[in-house]
Amino acid sequence: MPMKVLDATVSTFGEVFEKFRSEAANHKANLILFLADKEPSTNLSWCPDCVRAEPVIYKKLESSPDDVVLLRAYVGDRPTWRNPVHPWRTDSSFKLRGVPTLIRWEDGAVKARLEDHEAHIEPKIEALLSGN
Repeated sequence: MPMKVLDATVSTFGEVFEKFRSEAANHKANLILFLADKEPSTNLSWCPDCVRAEPVIYKKLESSPDDVVLLRAYVGDRPTWRNPVHPWRTDSSFKLRGVPTLIRWEDGAVKARLEDHEAHIEPKIEALLSGN
């Protein structure tokens, strides 16, 4: 099945996340990928772990037979993300510590997560996708 992708920034997240949540019951897997913004001069992420993980994550999700929705949430540029009071660092639901972070959203809560150092590992992505 085709993967549905929603994109959000810090400023648009509330509205996009509400749409994501309202449609969650219609999909087999609902995932949120928090990742770094791309540098305008290179069109590459400033985050090396994001550069490594993104293609692996997309490949796994696109090859899934399940109905998957991915909300890509861009944390901002490096100074914005480094701010200790970044909204997703302090949010009680997400408690982000690093990017990329891939979250499985189920029943209105974070069910499982893969953080920066493990977000590129295919078997872990598969387990998160399957809900195990």
